[in-house]
Amino acid sequence: MYLQQIGSLDDNPEPLQLVELPVPVPAEDEILIRIAACGVCHTELDEIEGRTPPPRLPVIPGHEVIGTVEALGSAARKHTAGDRVGVGWIFRSSGATDENLSPEFLATGRDANGGYAEYMTVHERYAYAIPAVFPDAEAAPLLCAGSVGFRALRLTKLADGQPLGLTGFGGSGHLVLQIATHLYPASAIYVFARSAREREFAVELGATWAGDIEDKPPCLLRAIIDTTPAWRPVMASLKNLQPGGRLVINAIRKESRDRHLLAELSYEKHLWMEKELKTVANVTANDIEQFLSVAAQIPLRPEVQTFALTDANAALRDLYHGHLRGANVLIMN
Repeated sequence: MYLQQIGSLDDNPEPLQLVELPVPVPAEDEILIRIAACGVCHTELDEIEGRTPPPRLPVIPGHEVIGTVEALGSAARKHTAGDRVGVGWIFRSSGATDENLSPEFLATGRDANGGYAEYMTVHERYAYAIPAVFPDAEAAPLLCAGSVGFRALRLTKLADGQPLGLTGFGGSGHLVLQIATHLYPASAIYVFARSAREREFAVELGATWAGDIEDKPPCLLRAIIDTTPAWRPVMASLKNLQPGGRLVINAIRKESRDRHLLAELSYEKHLWMEKELKTVANVTANDIEQFLSVAAQIPLRPEVQTFALTDANAALRDLYHGHLRGANVLIMN
């Protein structure tokens, strides 16, 4: 499914076109993956609408990829044919500890063709063994929604017993809640979501409390993770932090439609008392490997809705309009 031009989904609800392409050939340090499933992430919307545009078009989106190794480049040694592997947002980078911040960072499905397809190639380092406990469709959201959510949770610097907030409760939020419950069993978790359906789902998964985006929680929170594309939740979250609390924004871009609200930012109400604001930038190979191990120990249970590859536009519209519970996943037949 090819993205050939940038534009609003409101103006073009069918941004991806089905095309037939040759099976790609892996370079010497790459592997060829036959794709079984690919998660649908909000970052695809950011690409399609131009907030983080691909450097060149056309491109195949998708960066929550599950499949099997079909062929190896001449120098590839990490995997063998038939291995089940996954690929996340990091397509290639420097290999350093902070490779997520490196100018060499390339993103799967933006800077290189991704997983909305039957085949893809990737550097062998950036493909990861998938624990057998996860079926393909449930494994797919782990490669970004889960892995980047895991990085965001670590960036909160939360200690067990301290209250945590989650703003937005889609593909990432419903996984982070389960991870946090496992890693911080004494911490109460408060969820802020715009739809009643999302709030009910949060409580089903063990949230202590769930309210609307601007509702006041029963107590101030030590940390909040924001996964929304909007600015209003940022303003509300800053007011709900304890002194010395930290807001972690887990989004690659913010939309501009409510940016005017930043003019209402009050130093006293939103920022004072040594509150901190931290953003999540991409993900490292180490983040994904560590997270997959933790996810298998829990074991994490992603909630997924599946679509055929040819229905990728419908899956994107579903995400765009907020009509989902958990994560949407494309299945290749």
